[in-house]
Amino acid sequence: MSSTLLEVTRAAHEDVEQLERLMVKDLQNDPPTAKDKLYQSHRVRNNIDTIISTTEKLIEIYEDKDNARKDEIAALGGQTATGINVFSAFYDRLKEIREYHRKHPAARLVNVNEEDEALLKEEPVIEFSGEEAFGRYLDLHELFNQYINSKFGSKIEYSAYLDVFSQPHNIPWKLKSTRQFREYMENLLEYLIYFFQRTEPLQDLDRIFSKVEAEFEEQWANGQVQGWEKQGQENEDDPAQRTMIDLDYYSTVEELMEVGPEKLKEALASLGLKTGGTVQQRAERLFLTKHTPLEKLDKKHFAKGSHGPRQKGSTAVSQDINSLKHIALMEAKMKKLSDLLSKTIEQTKENVGKKQALTYEEMEQEREEEETQVDTESDDEDQQIYNPLKLPMGWDGKPIPYWLYKLHGLGQEFKCEICGNYSYWGRRAFERHFKEWRHQHGMRCLGIPNTKNFNEITNIQEAQELWEKIRERQGVNKWRPDLEEEYEDKEGNIYNKKTYTDLQRQGLI
Repeated sequence: MSSTLLEVTRAAHEDVEQLERLMVKDLQNDPPTAKDKLYQSHRVRNNIDTIISTTEKLIEIYEDKDNARKDEIAALGGQTATGINVFSAFYDRLKEIREYHRKHPAARLVNVNEEDEALLKEEPVIEFSGEEAFGRYLDLHELFNQYINSKFGSKIEYSAYLDVFSQPHNIPWKLKSTRQFREYMENLLEYLIYFFQRTEPLQDLDRIFSKVEAEFEEQWANGQVQGWEKQGQENEDDPAQRTMIDLDYYSTVEELMEVGPEKLKEALASLGLKTGGTVQQRAERLFLTKHTPLEKLDKKHFAKGSHGPRQKGSTAVSQDINSLKHIALMEAKMKKLSDLLSKTIEQTKENVGKKQALTYEEMEQEREEEETQVDTESDDEDQQIYNPLKLPMGWDGKPIPYWLYKLHGLGQEFKCEICGNYSYWGRRAFERHFKEWRHQHGMRCLGIPNTKNFNEITNIQEAQELWEKIRERQGVNKWRPDLEEEYEDKEGNIYNKKTYTDLQRQGLI
């Protein structure tokens, strides 16, 4: 019964113990595939989260701030408002039990073993994009577009971006102090955290980041943060940097108004300008400083007693430095995640390079093969399979049907001399190999283009003879004096007959 507080406590302890046994049983199994291993990690992660939430509820019950647990224990001993009455307490509890079973007549005991087996086979829902391929690759295309369309980025290919996105220390810190870079870094860090949580659910990311923050605070105090070594001194020496708003990022006054009245006021105050007026007036006043130096501004724009940036702008400077420190900390966290995901980043680079060398049809074919590929259990592989006709094995590790073997000729062997006498089993594999790299490389070594004319040609001599016939038909071997007869001018330059004649008629030779 879950109506009493003590029963809730007992049920919570039982749930925690059951989840612990379930995690131990789950971790004792060795998943055969990477997909099953990821499912196992997420199941364990979900059980840990459930244990944490249940334990928090138990702590609240044991703290007993409202004395509900204390009153319930006292009621078990027969202590009521009128005094001690054991029999009254017993019959009240008996009535409560009967009422519970009357409302739940179909209640039954759950077989724990059956429930555990069902939970161990559960496949958690994990959201991955098609580009991520269930956690094998990163999908940084949106961040790549944000990078190449920014002032701090450069026009590079996606494959090159995978090499430089984890190296923000190479970007000048003045470009990194803009709002555009801060938004980019926030999006990049958010994606890497989300990807890491989906692929490594058992990692304690909070503990990892706490170590990163401790090391960062020490390096920041000593001025040893990579890429930010001189930012403090430069920021104090340059009064224009006290403004917490980068005007280069805004092209109109309307865009500048979106910053808000408070930040506009702080920016104007740091420059010694008037801070009053509406949001539009403040934005217009600050926007004047984008193309006009402070010393050339009209005196009416400055506050009383000030004709330039205020000398007492320590508050604005400290706020600006804190903003830069926050960006530097995000960089440190992003670099740590990049180190943890270094293997995935390398796999992503290889996948991008591989896709660039494939056609659309080949990419679709490879994707279909990956989806239909099934890894068989090691026990099934060790078993002897009855195959008296010695038929080829199918995708399930069993012999293919005999009628399929005869229909498609899957048992036939095709050798290709151009591919180095490599054997292809089955008509389908033989026809496909003419587009593969091995055959294309062999044709290039022979100096012959790999066109449709050479399909079904597997002998080197036949391929060379066919190429000679094609060249003769196209007139490649005929003597063409206009193009092949050579002439030499006074300076020793060599031309063919047609070019020499044209230059001579123009009086250039």
